Amino acid sequence: MTTPSTELSDVPVLALTGVSKRFPGALAVADVDFDVRPGEVHALLGENGAGKSTLIKIMAGVHTPDEGGYLVDGTPVVLGSPRDAYRHGVSVVFQELSQVESLSVAENVYFGRLPRTVIGTVDRARLRRETVRLLDIVGLSVDPNTRLGFLSVAQRQLVEIAKALSMDAKVIAMDEPTSALSYAEIETLFELIERLTEQGVGIVYVSHKLDELFRVCDRVTVLRDGRKVAEAALADVTADELVALMVGRELSSLFPRIERSTPDTEPLLEVRGLRSDLIRGATFAARPGEVVGFSGLMGSGRTELARALFGLDRTMAGEVRIRGRRVPRNSSARAADRGMGYVPEDRKADGLILVSTIRDNMTLAVLRRLSTGGRVNRSKERRMVAEAIDRLRIKAQSAEQKVAALSGGNQQKVTLARWLMKEDLEVLILDEPTRGIDVNSKGEIYKLIAGIAERGVAVVVMSSELPELLSLCDRIHVLRDGALVDEFTHAEATQEKLMAAALGGA
Repeated sequence: MTTPSTELSDVPVLALTGVSKRFPGALAVADVDFDVRPGEVHALLGENGAGKSTLIKIMAGVHTPDEGGYLVDGTPVVLGSPRDAYRHGVSVVFQELSQVESLSVAENVYFGRLPRTVIGTVDRARLRRETVRLLDIVGLSVDPNTRLGFLSVAQRQLVEIAKALSMDAKVIAMDEPTSALSYAEIETLFELIERLTEQGVGIVYVSHKLDELFRVCDRVTVLRDGRKVAEAALADVTADELVALMVGRELSSLFPRIERSTPDTEPLLEVRGLRSDLIRGATFAARPGEVVGFSGLMGSGRTELARALFGLDRTMAGEVRIRGRRVPRNSSARAADRGMGYVPEDRKADGLILVSTIRDNMTLAVLRRLSTGGRVNRSKERRMVAEAIDRLRIKAQSAEQKVAALSGGNQQKVTLARWLMKEDLEVLILDEPTRGIDVNSKGEIYKLIAGIAERGVAVVVMSSELPELLSLCDRIHVLRDGALVDEFTHAEATQEKLMAAALGGA
């Protein structure tokens, strides 16, 4: 799929030279060179906090570098805003899409640039015609008048790419573009990238998923602590070498199997015939200290099952029991009272209060235990939070730092710490526990999950990453169309078997 380097132009369509950017108390990017050629896919790789986001925002015109040059087609330019970047043919599709859901697809594609008639009104016919043409290029079959809020995340990403093409983009930077996509949607995106590169568009590809990089990228640049530590053709490096460059040390495997013993005891968690609008009679169990995984395609019901278990989504039938005691349905508060914890897929939207401190976020689940007569014991609270920050190795200035300022991996540790503080925790449900987290932080999260299981907690993991499930889980269930269709022990499970079951193959 990649374009041979011999066919690429020698003149980069975009080049950053000696770029540095400082923020109060931190040097985010230091003396970095980066370029992308026409028709090339250049990967940008690094841990959370390595400087990738800052570099991407410099490309987009969101940040102005303190030092260094910005060249388009070999000509120096100065950007004062994202509009300047668009004008020079540079567009960024951010992981957190910034679109107007109440407007139509066409109005989002041409936002701020709606075509006009000679008398100054919006030229609706031309708007529709041009949007249809762009949607056809990106492979999206929707009516341009459809309200954007009705589209899936994958479809909205394609709309954002169509917007970039509407401005004759020479470079499109994609920040974690597959983090919320299904397998089929990822294939569609890869086909689009191939078509774009064939037309001479340069792609900057940011992802933590190394298998994707080897599939679609020509070159890779690795950042560590804000500095460029390597640049190489993907054909010349291995996955293990890239990981070592990212984290500064060798890792024996990206997804090491975490060995532990799970005694053959009675189930701690029992789910029988659980049914909701999207879940069709789920029945399974988990023993103390066991990690039970759930695999399936996007839309298979993983998140819906997690939410139903914790009482967030309404269920019409079935039951959940912890140590034989029935958990009242449709009440997350009652589920938590019975010893259940839940870490949602979207930690920013559903799992954290971003404007609050690390301390406030960590102690949400244990405030009653910390309170006497309606007053929180602040000294005990500070001690517990300090111990959690130290034990989980959370990188933060203090417990009073706003959680929004943390990297993705450290934010996820805060959500886990909230439940680790819960002394009566019996069952922990984790939905996509390492989404958007770099490989080194993933390893730390895996160890934390294994440590939670060793306490005798039953851990339920929903994940779209098959290697993650194979690494963590003692047993793996496969969901398809809201139903549990297969189950594998750790010894039986392979990526091929899990995928075949998810697709409905033999």
